[in-house]
Amino acid sequence: MAAIDPLTAGAVFIATAATDAVYVMFTSAVIARKRVPAANWSAVWYMLSSYAVISYTENAFFVAFAAIGSWAGAYVSLTFLHRPPGGPPVGAAPE
Repeated sequence: MAAIDPLTAGAVFIATAATDAVYVMFTSAVIARKRVPAANWSAVWYMLSSYAVISYTENAFFVAFAAIGSWAGAYVSLTFLHRPPGGPPVGAAPE
């Protein structure tokens, strides 16, 4: 049985807690259709969740690409999903 490194276990716990908190903020910004805050929270979300990527690849350079892609994806998604207040929900059939 492998020994558990307390420092790694603590780092995983903190990263997971922070990732979940950031995910809530991201979802809130998406629901509010706020593109820049959603994109920013998305980038932070990927930076926090990159702990596993760094652990497996041992190269933090690729995490920057994940964060930039996350930011762009959230921003573009909300740009195309933008609806005026009171408009039909995304995907609703026209009346």
